[in-house]
Amino acid sequence: MPNSRFVRTLAQLPVIWQTEYTGATFVRDPERRSGRRAEEIIHNEGEIVRFGSRHVAGSVLKTVAVCLFGVAVATGQAGQAQRPPMAEEVFKNVQILKGIPVDEFMDTMGMFAAATSLNCTSCHASDNTNTWDKFALDTPLKQTARRMMNMVSTINKENFKGVRSVTCYTCHHGDQRPKIVPSLIVQYSAPAEDPNEIEIPPNTKTPPADEIFAKYIQALGGAERIGNLTGFVAKGTYSGYETDLAKVPVEVYVKAPAQRTMIVHALFGDSVRVFDGRSAWVASADKPMPLMPLTGGNLEGAKLEAMVFFPAQLKQAFSQWRGTSTTIDDREVQVLQGTNPRQPPVNLYFDQSGLLVRLVRFVDTAVGRVPTQIDYSDYRDVRGIKLPFKWTATWTDGQSTAELNEIQINVSIDGAKFARPAPAPPPKEN
Repeated sequence: MPNSRFVRTLAQLPVIWQTEYTGATFVRDPERRSGRRAEEIIHNEGEIVRFGSRHVAGSVLKTVAVCLFGVAVATGQAGQAQRPPMAEEVFKNVQILKGIPVDEFMDTMGMFAAATSLNCTSCHASDNTNTWDKFALDTPLKQTARRMMNMVSTINKENFKGVRSVTCYTCHHGDQRPKIVPSLIVQYSAPAEDPNEIEIPPNTKTPPADEIFAKYIQALGGAERIGNLTGFVAKGTYSGYETDLAKVPVEVYVKAPAQRTMIVHALFGDSVRVFDGRSAWVASADKPMPLMPLTGGNLEGAKLEAMVFFPAQLKQAFSQWRGTSTTIDDREVQVLQGTNPRQPPVNLYFDQSGLLVRLVRFVDTAVGRVPTQIDYSDYRDVRGIKLPFKWTATWTDGQSTAELNEIQINVSIDGAKFARPAPAPPPKEN
C-alpha cells in the first residue's frame, strides 16, 4: 500500500485545474516529441502537492460538474485537431509548465507528491475543497516551492548541461524537509532494496531474453495455445482512491495484437480507458478534462498493458533486451529490461515458473521521470491458458486493484469497444 499519508489520488482531485506555476526554466529534449519546436522552453514553478483527505471526495465530485465544462478546450469534441490540449489550455491560470500535454502535467503533480509526501491542501488555500478558485491563490509554501524549482533548474543547467540529473526526489526522498544530519541507523543497517531500481552491468550472466520469453509462453500454456489467443473479455471488481477504495464493477476488453478497454462503473459515473492500437484516452468525470488523450510515456504504457498478454508482440516492442535478477517479497525473479532509442525503458519481472509478476514502466516529465508499477497475480487456467485474475497498479498519484471473477477467451468483441470514447458527462450525485 502507498504511504499512509497518501489517502487521495490526484486523479480524484482535479483541483490542479486551478494551479498556477511560475519560476524555474526547463529546456525540453528536442527529440522527445514530434511536432513540437526543438528549442521550446518550459517554465515550471514547481508547486508541491499532496494527496488530500478521503472525506473531501464527495464535495470534489459534486463541485467538478461546475468546473469541468467551464474549461474552454476540454470538451473533447471529435472535430478538434489531433494535437492534444496543452496544460495552459485546460488548467486555469497556468504561468509555467506551458507546452506540455495535460497527462504529463498531472504526472508532474505526482512527482511533487512522491518527493514531499504533501497533499493538495498543504500547499493550496485551506478552504479550497469548497471554492475551486482558491487553488490559484498563492501561499507561502507555494512560494517556497517556486524557489526550490529555480534552484533545481539552476543546478541541472550549470552542472549537467540541462539534463534532469537532479529532481525534487533527489534530496527530499518523501520528506517535506531534506535531512541534514546523517542517520546512523541507515548507515549501519542493511540497505533497503527496491526491486524496481535495477542496474544491469555489461556482460551480466543471465538467461538470454529469448529463453525467458520462451519460458513465459510455456508457462502461459504453450506456443500453440498462446498463438491462437485472439483476445478476451473479463468482468470483476475494481477499487482505488477514486472509488474511496470501495469495490465497483469493472469490464475489460482485450484484443490482439494490442487493443484494450477498461470500463470502471464508479459511483460518479463510468470511467473509461481505451487504447485502440495507436491512440489512447481516458474519459472520466474525475479527470481534469472529460476526455483526456494520453501522450508520451503514458501512451506507450497503454500499449504495453494491452500487449502484455501476447508475448510475441511484447518481445518485438523493444529493440534491445537485457537481463538480471532480483527479489520481490523474498522470492527471486528474473528481470528483462527492454529499451528503445529516445524512450524510457520497461522492466518485466518473471517468477521461477516463468509467469510475469510485475511490469514497471516510466514517464518522462518536465520535472523528472516517474514510475508506474503493475503487479499480476492469481493466475488461473482458462481453457488451457493461464491468465492473471488480479492486477494491482501503483503510481505516484495513487493505487488501484482489479480483481476479476470471469474471463472469456476468443470471444467476438465489437470493434466499437476500442473506439475513441465519448467525453465523460458530469459526475452523478451520490
